[in-house]
Amino acid sequence: MKILVIRRDNIGDLVCTTPLIRALRRQLPNASLQALVTHYNAEVLAGNPDLDRVYSYQKAKHRGPGEGTLGIYWQRLKTILALRRERFDWVLLPGGAAASSLRFARMIAAKRVLIRDDQDRQGGAHEVEQCCHLLPRMGLRYETPAPLVVPDPALQQAFREQCSARLGFAPTRLIGVHVSARKPSQRWPADRFAAFIRAVTEPEGTVCLLFWAPGTSDDPKHPGDDYKAAEIIAATHGAPVVPLPTGHLRQLIAGLSLCDGVLCADGGAMHLAAALGKPMVCLFGDSDPARWGPWGNPHRIAQAESRDVEDLTVESILQRWEEVQGANCR
Repeated sequence: MKILVIRRDNIGDLVCTTPLIRALRRQLPNASLQALVTHYNAEVLAGNPDLDRVYSYQKAKHRGPGEGTLGIYWQRLKTILALRRERFDWVLLPGGAAASSLRFARMIAAKRVLIRDDQDRQGGAHEVEQCCHLLPRMGLRYETPAPLVVPDPALQQAFREQCSARLGFAPTRLIGVHVSARKPSQRWPADRFAAFIRAVTEPEGTVCLLFWAPGTSDDPKHPGDDYKAAEIIAATHGAPVVPLPTGHLRQLIAGLSLCDGVLCADGGAMHLAAALGKPMVCLFGDSDPARWGPWGNPHRIAQAESRDVEDLTVESILQRWEEVQGANCR
């Protein structure tokens, strides 16, 4: 049997699809299991042991300097032709009936196309549960495994060496703090991140790894948080902080994999940390934790009544941080 999973949306959506992929591999160990994703998200699946092959394509709006639209569409056509030759038994669309995903499915010409729809809400409220509800529709057993991402060992080692070189000692505990958030309602102020970092790094040997999306905030394609990170670094002068701007997903995955706990906003980094099994406190703004909360890891949700993280105090976050240490909550 040959199965293709198409997921072309955001980082978190793809991470929340890995439990479906894990379940397919468990129940169909001899199947050829493949995935089609975007270049932007493909590193989420790098090294995934449940997949036989990952195809990726570039969205025209993500083209880089010197890349032409015609070349992008030519490469996409070649990918589609390669997928047609596979003669898939199933194409799964766990992201639903998005027009672009449907076009891909039609052009690939699988024997059967299974599209997530309203009936998959029977699986539960969470994105993982609804994705995995495709399993019984294929005649398989319903299950919702933990998500999975695989860090790059070489990058892990490079980050360990970078930490030791900057600090002059090998830390005994690493706390990850990711300060970037796509939605304005999920952007906690720099001074509160700094206060949190000063508090959690008081024990000797505890170090903060500071993550952010590099670049300027006015970049139309990929807004970054260089200025915010600089504010936090200045405000935590004297505290053991190692800056780790992550321009690529593989860097973020490797860095988060080293952490003993993580503070971050709802978004791609949160889902990656959850897939790495990291205890965390999650800052939620105007989004639904029941649908988009972390899956399969110890965590606490912080969400103000206003649904704006700017209304969350440092004290409330530190309280949740203490609660999640050693907890096994979901």
